Amino acid sequence: MSTSPPHGPARPTLPRPGLWPVWVVPAFLAFFQIFGSLGAQHGGGQPGGGTGGSPGPPWAEGGGSGAELTELDALGFGLLLAGPALLLLRRRHPVLVLAATAAVTVLYLLRAYTYGPVIFSLAVAMFAAVVAGHRLAAWAGTGAVLAAYFALTTVIGAPADERGSGGLFPVERPSLVAMTFVTAWALVVLVTAELVRMRGQRAAEAARIRAEKERRQASEERLRMARELHDVLAHNISMINVQAGVALHLLDENPEQARTALAAIKDASKEALTEMRGVIGALRAQGETAPRSPTAGLDGLADLAARARSAGLAVEVEVTGDRRPLHASTDLAAFRIVQESLTNVTRHAGPGPVTARVAIAYREHEIVVRVEDDGQGVSLLDDHPAGSGIRGMRERAAALGGGFDAGPRPGGGFRVQARLPLTGEPDGAPPDTAAPGKGTQ
Repeated sequence: MSTSPPHGPARPTLPRPGLWPVWVVPAFLAFFQIFGSLGAQHGGGQPGGGTGGSPGPPWAEGGGSGAELTELDALGFGLLLAGPALLLLRRRHPVLVLAATAAVTVLYLLRAYTYGPVIFSLAVAMFAAVVAGHRLAAWAGTGAVLAAYFALTTVIGAPADERGSGGLFPVERPSLVAMTFVTAWALVVLVTAELVRMRGQRAAEAARIRAEKERRQASEERLRMARELHDVLAHNISMINVQAGVALHLLDENPEQARTALAAIKDASKEALTEMRGVIGALRAQGETAPRSPTAGLDGLADLAARARSAGLAVEVEVTGDRRPLHASTDLAAFRIVQESLTNVTRHAGPGPVTARVAIAYREHEIVVRVEDDGQGVSLLDDHPAGSGIRGMRERAAALGGGFDAGPRPGGGFRVQARLPLTGEPDGAPPDTAAPGKGTQ
């Protein structure tokens, strides 16, 4: 398939976050949390110009307006680094990382260390769990952690004006407003992650549909090429076979007629080679924009009938209606149906003189192609399931949105009739692969 050239030079774009190396976000968060927390500890100051420590977290009962916090120590720095370190595993074990990061963050806050950007590691863990598809674990886990934290701090936390002195968890008691603030923050993170997840799902679905469409188009192209090769080879090889038999029979008794048969063989083989080059050349072409379909069409109907007559078949051609140019695909399908039908008559019509009548009727919205013979051969519709002649003609008509019928004629012989629309393009529906029947093999 050809590809159109890009319109202008491509603009460089940054890779999506999901394509970054796994260590990029944790490395940034480790740097940000350490230096952000140090900055909050040494530069916060208390309201009123005091220097007794940085303000507490906004979810504390006093709103972080005056309580002293625990100075960062080895445990505090370890907890600040533990969250980013756990995030290195967020793509392989998102739920486990979410639980561990939540525990680290809660421990840091219970210790009443300097408030800083410690919660960003937890936000990234929540985000990663939702995007990875663990929605229930992310939502339920976040709710459980918040409920446990609020319950625990309400029980063991001290009022803002009575900051716990010493102890393992000198945390302040949260207020209702503070609980609402933290819950809203968690909801913002989760909802944002859900939106990103849905966008990723839509992109993945679009990519899947696009890949499926490309595979279907490639399959249809292979089927089209197979039909072309079958029709080209079946018709011309059948003509060559018949003419070779005639030449062998007349070689000694009537050399002049044998010479005529050999000339017909030469013409049929030349025609086969020419059409095969056209079909196979389409497979080799790269980057072309012009249609690649072979040029065979109803303009070559007279030559087709002449080749059939040279093989000993009586062919009558009748064209009715207002003849006009056809779409390339319709023109090719009509020609191939006539070609395959004459091939079938030559091979299966039986002994004795056989007449094939080809009728092309141009109507207002369709063209009707009918080929019938008066041969006495046995119908092969049910006896040759491996045949692809009838099936190929049926597929050609169905691919254009037309109809196809084939079967014995009353009184003997066989009839093939196809109705091909004159307007519109093929609707892209898969060909009707009905049960195969009479056809060349």
